[in-house]
Amino acid sequence: MNIEVIFGKVLRNLREEKKISQEQLGHLSELDRTYISLLERGKRRPTINTLFALSKPLGLKPSEFLEEIEKEID
Repeated sequence: MNIEVIFGKVLRNLREEKKISQEQLGHLSELDRTYISLLERGKRRPTINTLFALSKPLGLKPSEFLEEIEKEID
């Protein structure tokens, strides 16, 4: 599995754990809902700015988000 797909899987799981929609996450992170959808499906490569923007509304530090991705990789 490539990193984009793993990032998307982790993003979707974290979002669903918080019980927020893609639209709500988009609003909170100031990212477009369609971009979040593309990330979750592994169709886009997230930037460091994207990682920081998504982490806060998900209640994580960016490093914690990356730890979740590392767990999936291992």
